[in-house]
Amino acid sequence: MTGSPIRVLLAEDQGMMRGALALLLGMEDDIEVVAQVAAGDAILDAALAHRPDVALLDIELPGRSGLDAADDLRVRVPDCRVLILTTFGRPGYLRRAMEAGATGFLVKDGPVEELAAAIRRVLAGETVVDPALATAALSAGPNPLTTRESDALKASADGATVADIAARLHLSESTVRNYLSSAIGKTGTRNRMEALREARRQGWL
Repeated sequence: MTGSPIRVLLAEDQGMMRGALALLLGMEDDIEVVAQVAAGDAILDAALAHRPDVALLDIELPGRSGLDAADDLRVRVPDCRVLILTTFGRPGYLRRAMEAGATGFLVKDGPVEELAAAIRRVLAGETVVDPALATAALSAGPNPLTTRESDALKASADGATVADIAARLHLSESTVRNYLSSAIGKTGTRNRMEALREARRQGWL
């Protein structure tokens, strides 16, 4: 091995998966896992402390999603490449990951050799995307929901009333109803809970 090993930050909330990934990647001669975190809101602090070359992020994490954390890293740790590794190969997630500055997106069912190769490739400046997911994302089209429509749907996830959502988002109740109605129409569903499920299924939220 020549030169320094590739420094990797690993964010995965399932302890067994995180440990297995760290162990397998650590067996590669040119890769060193320098930090492991279980929550999305711990990613930025760990990156600032350890200065990884590549951050390997799950999407659905407690505290803050991997997609939001990717955006944080793009701004605060711009030299760190972001590779999203997820169970959920949803087209909307891929688009959001690329918009957040991620340079790689893989699903977890691939071999570790493929993951190690992807880490090396994103560090070399390449973009690495699961081919089947790339095709699905192109055919799915862009996210039709506006930021406010998405906010209204997310705020309704716990069964909150329109009044509750209006208070949380600092909007009028009529405006919230308009956003929810629009989101229901765009998702082709019958009510806000169906709209929420469909938007999550597509990876728009």
